[in-house]
Amino acid sequence: MKKLMCSMLLAAFCLFADVNVTGKWTGSFDMSGPQGESKTTTALLDLKQNGKEITGTVGPNEDERFAIQKGQLEGDKITLEVEHDGGAIKFNLVVDGDHIKGEASGSHDGQNLKAKLDVTRAK
Repeated sequence: MKKLMCSMLLAAFCLFADVNVTGKWTGSFDMSGPQGESKTTTALLDLKQNGKEITGTVGPNEDERFAIQKGQLEGDKITLEVEHDGGAIKFNLVVDGDHIKGEASGSHDGQNLKAKLDVTRAK
């Protein structure tokens, strides 16, 4: 039983140790406002991974991107923080192969905003 548990833990470690998110990721950013209004736009993440640290940019396209202030990879979980219009947007994401998805939250002009992000690695 001990050998089986050790093998499973080693396999899980190897699986997550191979996570590399460096590259461009494109997809959708579905925002929802405090009154239930929604807006869908494109998403572009240009990520650079150095160990557990993630740097790069996040935005809707090549012309409008914002620098990642804090970025961390823990296993298959990514947390990012981006400053935009004087406020911070925080991302809680999950990597699944060539797919990243999760949620973003922040505030703008005293309004709390939420969004769902769904991107795939650009070929």
